[in-house]
Amino acid sequence: MRISIGCDHIVTEVKDHFVKYLAESGHEVIDNGTHDKERTHYPIYGKKTAEKVVLGAADLGIVICGTGVGISVSANKVQGARAALVRDVEAARYAKENLHANIIAMGGRITGIGLMEDIVDAFIKTKYKATPEEEEVIKKIDRLICNEEQLNNDHYFDEFIDKWEQGAYQD
Repeated sequence: MRISIGCDHIVTEVKDHFVKYLAESGHEVIDNGTHDKERTHYPIYGKKTAEKVVLGAADLGIVICGTGVGISVSANKVQGARAALVRDVEAARYAKENLHANIIAMGGRITGIGLMEDIVDAFIKTKYKATPEEEEVIKKIDRLICNEEQLNNDHYFDEFIDKWEQGAYQD
């Protein structure tokens, strides 16, 4: 299986662990970054990861930030992405089986590595159980976001990156 993965700078080592973990499990991994601890914007990596899934370069996606909240919201802004923020195995199963989630989001600062491995394994192994009712719900979800401008646009965040580099954003 091809899996797209991305994270912010807070959890780079967690993402690196999963790149290795997934590869050792026989999966092809698309590592969208980030690749170091230099402060960055998680929306960039949520978008990059989700795009790989939506455009068919990957079968599933995994996004990780400190809590999983911000990067899941970002991934969900890509039309066709169905990212579920999960903190346990049952939520991962439910998201895939009933909502046809194609991306999971996790909080690398609040969920332990062992549990995250179990979550990822369950997500990958679980199959979507299509019913007419679920299909109708998914169609409604997929129609919520209609922004072709951002899809596959590597310069979508340039304005914000320029402001960042000029010191406009302060912690």
